[in-house]
Amino acid sequence: MSRALSVASGPYAPPAPARTLTVVSADGARLHVEVHGPAGAPAVVLAHGWTCSTAFWAAQIRELARDHRVIAYDQRGHGRSPASPACTTDILADDLEAVLAQALERGEKALVVGHSMGGMTVMAAAGRARFREHTAAVLLCSTGSSRLVAESRVVPLRAGRARTWITGRILGSRAPLGPVTPLAKRVLKYGTMGAGSAPHMVEACAHIVHACPRAVRHAWAGVLAALDLDHGVRELRVPTAVVHGARDRLTPPVHARALVAALPHCVGLTELPGVGHMTPVEASDQVTGRIRELVTTYVTPDDLTPDDLTSGTPGVPQQSHGTPVPQIKEGA
Repeated sequence: MSRALSVASGPYAPPAPARTLTVVSADGARLHVEVHGPAGAPAVVLAHGWTCSTAFWAAQIRELARDHRVIAYDQRGHGRSPASPACTTDILADDLEAVLAQALERGEKALVVGHSMGGMTVMAAAGRARFREHTAAVLLCSTGSSRLVAESRVVPLRAGRARTWITGRILGSRAPLGPVTPLAKRVLKYGTMGAGSAPHMVEACAHIVHACPRAVRHAWAGVLAALDLDHGVRELRVPTAVVHGARDRLTPPVHARALVAALPHCVGLTELPGVGHMTPVEASDQVTGRIRELVTTYVTPDDLTPDDLTSGTPGVPQQSHGTPVPQIKEGA
């Protein structure tokens, strides 16, 4: 996705990265990776959801890159990562492992944040050696591990076979989304966002989603329809927090409650009243704040001293706008 297909100004305009990488996955697929923020700062890795791209994280990147190293990548077929005929949860896990291994130093740990399909990517990778090597903690946003179509409330019918069938046909449609029109924005807002979402939030999400190629959208919809990653949740042994929107129609709160019940080391559930599926956009301050809290507790290096924060030492994050830089607690 070119930057021309995302919003050009405001908090959801994609910031320019400090550098970009091309990460090669296990099957040779090439992934577009952006690195933002100072070298040596605590690392945060962002995995976006279905039909989205690195542009989805613009608000988090802009705020966190002042004192974090933020690594965001385009899932294959999305954004600037070329499409691939391989579409499975194992492939998603391969891609995340490749990003962690090639964007982080050996043994370096990060907070890994996954939204929607990005959260499912994390669950798929939970038992992998490289994931465990590089992950200090996890934040799961607006996601689920199974029964996505059956539990979806996009179609306003009572739960049952008819609703599941119609929902599957809608989400798996091959129809082009077309230009971002007022009607298209109303439809997107109904299906994915809370009723109180501001117009500029809807505009940003519409441009991102409409930029996803329809063949990619259809292929990954089939993967999500058959999703069963309950075993991956049980393998996610690092400290894991969950955030969800109370008005989420795509992955309703039942999924968040199931995750909390199954996670071996859940460190909190945050419910956002009035918010839909696009939590990092709709509630950017709350999501960014939760990321900062988790980095403070689980990622920041033990040897970072107060003097380092103001000394201007290369590679060491400095205080900005009065916000304290997190102090590490490895293995907390």
